[in-house]
Amino acid sequence: MKKYFTAVEDYAKQPSQESLEEVQSRMSAAYSKIDKAVKRGVLHSNNGARKKSRLAKALKNVSAQLTPTPEEVTAS
Repeated sequence: MKKYFTAVEDYAKQPSQESLEEVQSRMSAAYSKIDKAVKRGVLHSNNGARKKSRLAKALKNVSAQLTPTPEEVTAS
């Protein structure tokens, strides 16, 4: 998960298509590891769901900061 959060921070600093693809690949890898841990009983299913939710929320927050709101677009 640390590699994912680092990739999200890099995407926030310099948004580009390549860095977004890197974030998505890191998210996929993190989801896979979390799902595998849940399947094998290392993590409880609710704990795994919470971790995956935190990952998605981090990317959503960064994306929301990068895209202008409709009010900002009409004001310009």
